[in-house]
This record gives sequence, structure tokens and C-alpha cells, in this order.
Amino acid sequence: MTTIQWFPGHMAKARREVEENLKRIDVVIELLDARLPLSSRNPMMHDILGDKPRVVVLNKRDLADEAVNREWVHYFRNDGVYVVPIDAQSGAGVRELPPLVATLMQRKWEALEAKGIRKQLARCMIVGIPNVGKSSLINRLARRSATKTGNKPGVTKAQQWIKVDKHIQLLDTPGILWPKFDDPVVGQRLAASGAIKSTIFAASEAAFYALTLLRNRYPDALQSRYRLSELPDDSGQLLEEIGKKRGCMRSGGTIDLEKASELLLHDLQTGKLGRISFEQPADWVADS
Repeated sequence: MTTIQWFPGHMAKARREVEENLKRIDVVIELLDARLPLSSRNPMMHDILGDKPRVVVLNKRDLADEAVNREWVHYFRNDGVYVVPIDAQSGAGVRELPPLVATLMQRKWEALEAKGIRKQLARCMIVGIPNVGKSSLINRLARRSATKTGNKPGVTKAQQWIKVDKHIQLLDTPGILWPKFDDPVVGQRLAASGAIKSTIFAASEAAFYALTLLRNRYPDALQSRYRLSELPDDSGQLLEEIGKKRGCMRSGGTIDLEKASELLLHDLQTGKLGRISFEQPADWVADS
């Protein structure tokens, strides 16, 4: 199995930058991938944020299993955390976010009012690991292209405040917090979901993990997408069957497993296999 590095130098620098920005922030918007919320969370988040008011946003809800989305909402609410599932690309659910921020600001606003001080704008910052959709959410909240988006973390350079509504302003620089891959399963989930780009992991390894997940939890999705009458127990054989069905052949009639792996991952990451969640709350209870 490939060891996926977690870049401790990058982690330390990112933490310093986020902590510096947090001094100016009233409410943190923690953005997670709805398909794998805890695997897409920086493990230092609790220590970094301390008692700072926070809203958890589960992005890419349209790609995640709807029933599992509800489980995760229940999980975070049971932990006393405000949470909202969204799709930053289409904007679905995004309008629910400002009222939650306002709720978290209510006590501060009331304290200011008691002192005769006019209500100030709530200052917010979005934090999350790379490729989870931070810049897309900023642009959606701002209703314009307020910041650049892309696969490279940290593309936004100059910092500015964006007024979201009459009560909220947003720091346009996303807080980049690198994931840590001490648990190999977390790395596999991130790789299969597309959070880790293919330049630093083997597509075949991510595909083998994905096939195990799909065969165990979403077998109908596999059979329907690739027109398979049955699913082999062996992931290698299953990948070969998919390669045959989708024409991933080399000259001489051998199956191009790398091409088949890339095809499977593309189908998985773009929703062609349906709505798939890579983890459920029960997985973390079982692992703890």
C-alpha cells in the first residue's frame, strides 16, 4: 500500500496562518465533504478553534447518500454543533447558513446592545482541507466570483472582507488546513473521493478500496452501472470485469487495469454510480 504523506511542514504553516486570521473572526464555518465528513476534517480542528463559535457545513451533499447525510446531521447535532448540508456548486442549502451564523452571534449582539453599542457585522471565515470547496462556497455566498477557485490550495492572495448580507461579512481567504493520514483508511477514502489528486497515489489502490466499499454497501450501483449479473468476491476480478465491460483493453486482449481504475474513480467522483457515502457515523464508533 502506498504511504500518503501528510506534509507536517505544510500543516504547521497552515495552522499558523489560520490561527492568525482567527483573531479577527467571530464565527468559523468549518467545511467538510458530506461523503466523508470526519475523514475530511483536520484532526487538530478542535485545538485550533478552541471555543470559537462554529457552524459545520457538509458540502457535496448531492453526491452523498441521502440517508447517510441525515445520519451525519444527527451526529453533529447530538454533539451540540450547528450543521447544514449544502451543494456549493448549485447553491442548494447555502441560504440556510447565514441564519445559523446570526444565531451564534445573538449573545454578542445582545451584549453590545446592552452597552449602547450598535450591532456590528459578524466576521466569518471558512476553513477546511484542500479541494473541499471553500472558494466555491465563498463565491456562492457573495453571489459573485469574489475569489479564485481551483485545485491548488491557497490560490487566493489578497485578503478582503465580503459583505454577505446586512449582518455578515466574510474573509475571502479560505483557511487551508491539511489532512493527516495516520489512519490508512482515511487516506484511502480521501483518495477515492478525489480529495487527494492522482499525482500522489496509485489509481488502482484507490479503486480497490472503492470496489470493496461499493460491493459491501452499494452492490446494486455497481451491477447497474456496469451491467454485471453478479459481483465477484475478489476486487481484482471485479475490476477486470468492469474493464471488459467498458472496453479498457490493451493490444493483445489484456485488460488495462489502470485505465479501468481511472474510469471507476471518475464514475464514482462524478456521481455516475449514484449517491455514495464513503463513511457513516457508525464506522467511527466501531473504530474508536
